[in-house]
Amino acid sequence: MVLGTVVNALAILAGGAVGLLAKGGLKENMRTILNQGVSLAVIFVGAAGCIGGMLQHGANPVLFIISLAVGGVAGELLKIEGRLEQLGGWLQARLKTKSPQGGISQGFVAASLIFCVGTMAVLGSLESGVSGNNTILYAKSLLDGIIAIVMASTLGLGVLFSAASVLLYQGVLTLLAVWVSPFLTADMLRELAIVGGILITAIGLNMLGLTKIRVGNMLPALIVPIIYYAVAGLF
Repeated sequence: MVLGTVVNALAILAGGAVGLLAKGGLKENMRTILNQGVSLAVIFVGAAGCIGGMLQHGANPVLFIISLAVGGVAGELLKIEGRLEQLGGWLQARLKTKSPQGGISQGFVAASLIFCVGTMAVLGSLESGVSGNNTILYAKSLLDGIIAIVMASTLGLGVLFSAASVLLYQGVLTLLAVWVSPFLTADMLRELAIVGGILITAIGLNMLGLTKIRVGNMLPALIVPIIYYAVAGLF
């Protein structure tokens, strides 16, 4: 049932390994341009998902604003990004590695957010669990593998550990799909695409060094549309 997710995680590991091998042979200017290229690609993917969702019929013009505000406050209170960074720091300490630009923590957090936040992760996992069709997850695996190559060549070993995040997150969604999918309406998925697209865009901006948005603390924003439409459905 979780074959698609396993393939996705393996693609990230393989891509990350290739990126690490290439890292030693890349000059600083090459690593910089590669990081800028993948950052722009991430921004484009996020913006496309957000704009695509907003252009759909029935899109709520203010729900994404409320979601980001409420979700951001909740994430700050829960200190989600700090806990992710602590996990990355723990991994770095256990492996006794030293690397620039935040070491394992930065690569782990950035890659985990990119690979887990998005419509393909949600829809692919649900479709895999409900019908056994892994087409979306296979396509996502190819994209994630390519992104992992570039990210690992610039951010290092932490990118490979994001495969565990994908395995856990998508695996749980896949296993729960039979119970969860009936409650996910088209409206919910549309708003999830909008909020998820905004968060992915923010990740790309962070990767370029233009901003320092605590995207991890904004993850609860993805739950707000689900709660909103679940409550609205009762009336």
